[in-house]
Amino acid sequence: MDLYLIRHGQSYVNLPDWSGANWDQPLTDLGRHQATLLAQWLPKHLPEVHAIYASTMQRARETALPLSQAYGLEIRYENRVREIGNNRLDHTPWAPDEQPTYHEYWASARPFAPIVNEPRSETLMHFRARVGVFIEEIVECHRHETVLVVCHGGVIEFAFDHIFNIGPWRRSEVWTHNTGITHFEYVEHPDREVWRLHSHDRIDHLEE
Repeated sequence: MDLYLIRHGQSYVNLPDWSGANWDQPLTDLGRHQATLLAQWLPKHLPEVHAIYASTMQRARETALPLSQAYGLEIRYENRVREIGNNRLDHTPWAPDEQPTYHEYWASARPFAPIVNEPRSETLMHFRARVGVFIEEIVECHRHETVLVVCHGGVIEFAFDHIFNIGPWRRSEVWTHNTGITHFEYVEHPDREVWRLHSHDRIDHLEE
């Protein structure tokens, strides 16, 4: 299976002067342009895709739409690839009118503590678990297929943690540009590694 993780285009939460939290916001004009360029470029270099998944957050949905149109595939929306801190302990998303505030500490400094100021909040380890469970289910459902997942920088970062089997105490960050593409391949080799990282954060579509 070939798994392509794609970060959403630029959203208002990515702007330097954004004063709100990392909640559900749409793409900026630049973000929509990035999504268009991605959808024009990717089918030329990856002509066959079997499924497109996307986070249910606005910025991911808006990025996935041009890809859906380019490939002629319906988007399969998935709560488990929402950005970190945007779900409860049971992996369900916060309602718009109950979105709590983030704690002052960075999540990786206290991986077993609530990410936001609400006792029902997921922890960093809950977030990693929901990303990991999603990846393992994708492998089972799409063996020998090619899958796109339009998600968030945190989801891509913790996909690395899951695939590379990193513990709860993290010592590095994995950064991805808006609409950057990461390609993992799952290979069924007995008694050896099953994941291959082919590329990370490709933005050829933006450079061209």
